[in-house]
Amino acid sequence: MAQNDIDLLSLLPYIPPAELTYQEWVNVGMALKEAGYSASDWEEWSRNDSRYHTGECERKWNTFRGAASPITGGTLVQMAKDHGWRPSYNDGPGYELGWDDIIGSRDGVLVDKGWLEGKDVHEPANWDPVQDITKYLEVLFEASENVGYVTESWERDGKHFPSKGLCDRTAGELIQQLNKYHDIASVFGDCNPEVGAWIRFNPLDGNGVKNENVTDYRYALVESDSMELEQQHAMIRELELPVACLVYSGGKSIHAIVKIEAANYDEYRKRVDYLYNVLKKNGLSVDTQNKNPSRLSRMPGVMRNGRKQFLMDTNIGKASFKEWQEWIESVTDDLPNPEGLEDVWGDLPELAPPLIDGVLRQGHKMLIAGPSKAGKSYGLIELTCAIAEGRDWFGWKCSQGRVMYVNLELDRASCLHRFKDIYTAMGWQPRNIRNIDIWNLRGKSVPMDKLAPKLIRRAAKKNYIAIIIDPIYKIITGDENSADQMAQFCNQFDLVCTELGCAVIYCHHHSKGGQGQKRSMDRASGSGVFARDPDALIDMIELEVTDAVIQTELDKEVVALCIDYLDKNAMYWRDDASQDDMCVAKIMLETCKRRLSAPVYEQLLTDIDAAEKAVQSRTAWRVEGTLREFPKFPPVRMWFDYPRHRLDESGVLKDLEAEGEGQAWKHNAAKAEKKKADKRRSKKQEFEDAVQNCNAGEPPTIKDLSEWFSSSGQDVAERTIRDWVKKFGFCLDRNSGRVVRSEQ
Repeated sequence: MAQNDIDLLSLLPYIPPAELTYQEWVNVGMALKEAGYSASDWEEWSRNDSRYHTGECERKWNTFRGAASPITGGTLVQMAKDHGWRPSYNDGPGYELGWDDIIGSRDGVLVDKGWLEGKDVHEPANWDPVQDITKYLEVLFEASENVGYVTESWERDGKHFPSKGLCDRTAGELIQQLNKYHDIASVFGDCNPEVGAWIRFNPLDGNGVKNENVTDYRYALVESDSMELEQQHAMIRELELPVACLVYSGGKSIHAIVKIEAANYDEYRKRVDYLYNVLKKNGLSVDTQNKNPSRLSRMPGVMRNGRKQFLMDTNIGKASFKEWQEWIESVTDDLPNPEGLEDVWGDLPELAPPLIDGVLRQGHKMLIAGPSKAGKSYGLIELTCAIAEGRDWFGWKCSQGRVMYVNLELDRASCLHRFKDIYTAMGWQPRNIRNIDIWNLRGKSVPMDKLAPKLIRRAAKKNYIAIIIDPIYKIITGDENSADQMAQFCNQFDLVCTELGCAVIYCHHHSKGGQGQKRSMDRASGSGVFARDPDALIDMIELEVTDAVIQTELDKEVVALCIDYLDKNAMYWRDDASQDDMCVAKIMLETCKRRLSAPVYEQLLTDIDAAEKAVQSRTAWRVEGTLREFPKFPPVRMWFDYPRHRLDESGVLKDLEAEGEGQAWKHNAAKAEKKKADKRRSKKQEFEDAVQNCNAGEPPTIKDLSEWFSSSGQDVAERTIRDWVKKFGFCLDRNSGRVVRSEQ
């Protein structure tokens, strides 16, 4: 046997050769040869097709000489899946996922065709043809409904086809005549016993036999020519199809008249598509030409080429289509069974070890949310490096292990340079960069439900402890404001966690507008599912930096630069400097000016200018968390000092607030005070203009000012003018009695 992740021969029973085109049959052979199997393996499987000719497989096999893009075992996996095969995710060494696989759901698969035990089809010993067709009509039709049927046929190239047939009588009329004559031919007309007869299973309007003539979309036909009769029979009963009538066709198939009970044609099509899809996934390849509601089926009660077309059973399986659909979805949902707490109380499973101490466990999910320019991508790259090296991230210790960074936004070169920039800025040696894999998908991203299987396929057997996805807006499926659609989207992260046994970490952006008055878990854009689904939410909000804080940071930079320059260029300078001196930027600059040569001092000033620009470009942030597995941590404050985040160890950011943060009354009071101040400034300016202009530029008297203001139409008393003189910084000259500025 070839050394594959899965035994390809075990897939062949799921791929009926009789259903394949010639090229598909050849592809199976090429895949088997590429995987190291023998021509006899291909031939043994091909014998199940009536088109098989001895020796043909061997001759064709010898023409397979390899290709630049060979047909591989993955082709057989997909063909088997198309015919109902489903792998077990937990058994065996694994298998190669298809490109578009959806992981983690059996999705309608109930029956393993390879283990299905056939159910015999027995011809009735005491067959009553009239009773068969009568029962058929009674089950499917109301007495007043027109029935379409065909007994005449025509031949072409040795094959017989039904004619248009008739639809001019009701079920009640047909049953009445059957009871009267007790002979099918007398009621329906003679048919060719080599060919048999047909009947339509949905009622008609009597004006024709097309889809538009169907009056009630009640039933659909399920028929398969590619499976043994016994297996067809077993499959129909195993799936508990809501079958109204089960008829043996007298040939290679059983005809199941399945209850659809659709209100209109659109609903009929949707329900039939659902029905056929479930049957296909379970390995029953249905003839899709039978989808039409006006389709003909085999009429029970007549002979066909020496065999009976007979009614096998009625009203089997579920009572209705809706009941069957709900049952299918409930028994194939892949959900675990409930367990009793008492059974595990004394042997509780171990908790997953922390990936980020106090924040996130291995195998869990974490969301980082923040506005643009928060450096979220840099933060995730920092986290990637911290996990690879087993270092701290934002002040939290990380477990060491392999990690994949899924880059959806940056071009490859920019992404790789960012990793090197982070290592350099953090001052870390790249001792464990072998632990980092980067999957660059800019311009190639697909929705998460399609990305998940591709991701799992590449990450399998890599033993990653974390998958980091940046950012998720590139792979969102559906409306991000829809709770149910975002719940389905977030479920894909669970699948990745479950299949790979690793943590999934991803980032998302804040909604528009100020975030200061919102809770951290309400800031992420879109549905609240984003904040409530992950096991850990890390939220970043920008703080409003004051001039005093900027100056404090600049002073620290100046002091650090001065000390560095003095240590390198001035001997024994510390003998003349106290500890307090070495904390004051102005004193340190004066010391440098005295102790350093002019060129060195000029270079220091150049570096200080660069440091000032760097300080001005820094942004301040507060990190808050909502955790499921750990207690809430106190807010973490940090600088984003491109390209890295740096903790605020001095506490200078402790009292800063975000935009819109703080109590509303404070903002209203500040706004009112500003309005008053503006009004005061405006009135003062008006008074100063009056003093300057009301007496042709000469200092005015109190009377001059009173007449000036009163000229606008509202009298202003001299007493009021005297109050304004004092209030706005003026006085009366002792000699002249005129209004002048106080400083004069």
